[in-house]
Amino acid sequence: MNEKGRLTKFSAKALLLLLAFLFLLSCKSNQDEPEFLLRTALLVKEDHTWYQAFAYFGEILEERSQGRIKVQLYPSEQLAKEVEALRMIKAEVIDMTTTGSTLTNWFEVATFCELPFLIENSTDMVQYINGPLGKQIEDEMIKKTGLRALAHFQRGPRHLTSNRPIKHPDDLNGLIIRVPNVPSFVTTWSALGAKPTPMAFSEVFTSLQSGTIEAQENPFAMINNAGFAEVQKYVNLTGHVVSWVYAVMGEKQFQKLPPDLQEIFLQAGKDMEAYEHRLFLESEKKVQDELKAKGMEFIEVDKKAFQKKCEKAIYDSLSPEMQKIYNQLKAEKDAS
Repeated sequence: MNEKGRLTKFSAKALLLLLAFLFLLSCKSNQDEPEFLLRTALLVKEDHTWYQAFAYFGEILEERSQGRIKVQLYPSEQLAKEVEALRMIKAEVIDMTTTGSTLTNWFEVATFCELPFLIENSTDMVQYINGPLGKQIEDEMIKKTGLRALAHFQRGPRHLTSNRPIKHPDDLNGLIIRVPNVPSFVTTWSALGAKPTPMAFSEVFTSLQSGTIEAQENPFAMINNAGFAEVQKYVNLTGHVVSWVYAVMGEKQFQKLPPDLQEIFLQAGKDMEAYEHRLFLESEKKVQDELKAKGMEFIEVDKKAFQKKCEKAIYDSLSPEMQKIYNQLKAEKDAS
C-alpha cells in the first residue's frame, strides 16, 4: 500500500474514532439533561429574598426529583419584564415568574393583591390569602391566565421615595411618580394629586437618574435591591399598600409533569414559601438600616390624610362585584 493509501486509511479510522467520541459525548450530554428544564424570569436581583427562595426551590426540586427537574433563574428582568413574562409563560416559551396585582390586566379580583389602604398588616394579609378571596384569585388565575400559584411571598409595606420630604398629600404638588402597570395605583396617586406614570421596574433607576420621573413607591427590600438610595433622598413612610406576590408556573407546563413530579413540585412550592418568609423576616429590619446607612432619611407622614383623600376614588374605580367584596372585607376587618 502506498503512502497516500495509508493516509486515507488512517484518516478514515480517525474520522470513525472522532464520530464515536462525539456520539459518546452526545449520549452523556443527553443523560445529563434534565427531563424538565424550567426557565424562570425574575424582576429582582440575586440578593433579594425572592431570588434566594427560587434558588432554594431549584435545589430541593433537583434533589427530590433525582435530577429530573432543573430550574434556571434569570434575575433583573434580563429575560423579560413582568407583563411580557406572563405572556411568554402562556406561550410556553418560559415557565415561571412572580406576579401579583399586575394580573388585574387579565381579571379584576387580582386588584386585592395590592389594593391601597385595605390591608394593615401581615396577619390580615395571610387571612385573605388563605380565605375565600385567595381561593377566588388562584382559581381565576388558572382559568383566565393559565397560571398556577405555587407559593406567595411577602412584599412588605410599600413606601414613597422622593427627593423632597412628603408628609401630607398636599406636599405632592404634581410629583411625577412611577407606578407599576396596575389600575388601582394610577387611581390612588391621581386622587392624591400626583402624576402617576406606569413603567417597567427595570427602567425606574435610569428614569429617576435622568429626571423623567421624580419619585417611586416600593417596599424597603425593593428600594434597597434596586439601588434607589443613589438617586433618592427620602423614604416617606406612607405604608399605603401591604401586599403579596405569587410565585407562578404555567398551568400547561405543570400538567405536563407526571403525577409523581407534580406532588414533589407542589410540596417544594410550600417549602419555598416557608423559606422565603423566614428570609423576609430576617431581612426587613436589616434593609432599613442599610438604607439609612446609605444616606436615606425616613419621613413620618399623616397616613390618615393620605387614606382619606383617595379612599372614595379607589372604591369608585371598582366594579359593582368588586365593591361587594371590598365591603365584605372591610366589614370583617371592622368586626375583628
